[in-house]
Amino acid sequence: MSSTPETAPGPAGPDHAGTGPTVEIPVPTGEVRLLAGIQRRLLAVPGSREAAVTLSHVGEHALGWMAISAVGVVADPARRSRWAMVGVGSFGAHATSVVIKRVVRRRRPDHPTVAVGVGTPSSLSFPSSHATSTTAFALLAGAVSGVPVAPALVPVMLASRLVLGVHYPSDVFAGAAVGAGCAALTRAVWPTDPVQRLLPEALRDGAPGPRTTPTPEENR
Repeated sequence: MSSTPETAPGPAGPDHAGTGPTVEIPVPTGEVRLLAGIQRRLLAVPGSREAAVTLSHVGEHALGWMAISAVGVVADPARRSRWAMVGVGSFGAHATSVVIKRVVRRRRPDHPTVAVGVGTPSSLSFPSSHATSTTAFALLAGAVSGVPVAPALVPVMLASRLVLGVHYPSDVFAGAAVGAGCAALTRAVWPTDPVQRLLPEALRDGAPGPRTTPTPEENR
């Protein structure tokens, strides 16, 4: 976060004896002001903070999305390879966001006007890993199941990171873009021979099991 410090008056000599120390107050940038305004409006919605905390735990390190994918592998054997793709794609998107974070090294919001509502595993902000893995999961799971997961899930996850004050708006939109790219790449490379040879036989496309008709989304 780039900001210009605003220095409050402090002791400058004998005439200021007894006054407190100089206080550095960062002047909010345009995006900090935008985040603070969005957060105030979202927190006014009853239950928004509690829902955001729950989503934060579910999406942490993409563990919730990988768990749902594992359930799909077990409960939907006709599409177990496709559900394995969802889990791998979700984790891959998360890993991609972590690499980008370490290159960009943008710090998370840190300003008195922004209330931080949850702990984070690192101080790096761009892009939002929650937004990245959630978008990848939602697009992939929607393609496999035929259910429009992304329109229902992605905006809620993006908003939750702003409610909790742990990301700037540009962080979550960038995360969604990266996640969409990772989902498209996963769908493109999953059926290729090199990837299929790396998979256990039971998770390969065309492995023995109940037959199923691909969803229209998978055929796109």
